[in-house]
Amino acid sequence: MPSPKILFIGGTGTISAASSRLAIERGYELTILNRGATSLRPAPEGAELLRADVRDPAAVREALGNREFDVVADFVAFTPEQVQADIDLFDGRTGQYVFISSASAYQKPVGRLPITESTPLRNPFWQYSRDKIAGEDLLVEAYRDRGFPATIVRPSHTYDATSLILNGGWTTMDRMLRGEPIVLHGDGTSLWVLTHTRDFAKAFVGLLGHPQAIGDVFQITSDEVLNWNQIAGLFADAAGVEAKIVHVTSDAIAAADPEMGPGHLGDRTHSVIFDNSKVKALVPDYAATTPFAAGAREIVDWYDANPSEKKVDPKLNAFFDGLIAAAG
Repeated sequence: MPSPKILFIGGTGTISAASSRLAIERGYELTILNRGATSLRPAPEGAELLRADVRDPAAVREALGNREFDVVADFVAFTPEQVQADIDLFDGRTGQYVFISSASAYQKPVGRLPITESTPLRNPFWQYSRDKIAGEDLLVEAYRDRGFPATIVRPSHTYDATSLILNGGWTTMDRMLRGEPIVLHGDGTSLWVLTHTRDFAKAFVGLLGHPQAIGDVFQITSDEVLNWNQIAGLFADAAGVEAKIVHVTSDAIAAADPEMGPGHLGDRTHSVIFDNSKVKALVPDYAATTPFAAGAREIVDWYDANPSEKKVDPKLNAFFDGLIAAAG
């Protein structure tokens, strides 16, 4: 039996790189289409690489020619226009199209926990989430109207060794290492779920080519639930320091920084707990096995091994100092 032909659009990002490696390990015939820009995560050996700007439909069509695939997964479709371009391009050319949506699309505030795939979608705070919802709507309509073979996947906060989790990136980590206070939203007790990309890949690759996944939606997260105080504490433990935390309301953060605010008001502020029983029914061996205590150590070790990535933003430092001063 020939190996399934898989196309990943993107394929070297935080979420997708581990799935690319696992697809190769499982013997899939993987093609990765992206711009070929420098990445912290190189494409795995054995994958075919195609170069094109995915935002240029003519360039993508030229790169792909008349090829067909058993599965197409787009990791970099963020707007309904981009999803529609995929529908137009791959209708009749793939047995399954996988859209990576977002768990941030669920209603905010969440009416009931745990969150399941049937939890309503509505996020009035964050345009990113509304665009993902609009993309889902297009795929549901295409599936219902003409059988376009869509599968929708909703990850929550997925990370790898390069991901610093806390807002502010290495600037925040540097503050912690220097004994300076860091900012956490609210009182730090809202619940959050962090999923290592290696764990996400187990469920995601298990859905590829699965006939029962067509026309359906699946969330893929860890079952570990932490609050933000615990997350900061695990980072501090991994770095061998103490986390000095100043709590600032999400409203105050949003008022001070309109770019940072929507991600707080539309996502991080709200407690989440996810029920993964649906994806486990189709991928019975799926289990997230990387606790964040281990993930935090992996992140700290990666930055110690890559000191050129330890980039501190003076403006961001000043912003945090202002929030801390205002908090009294």
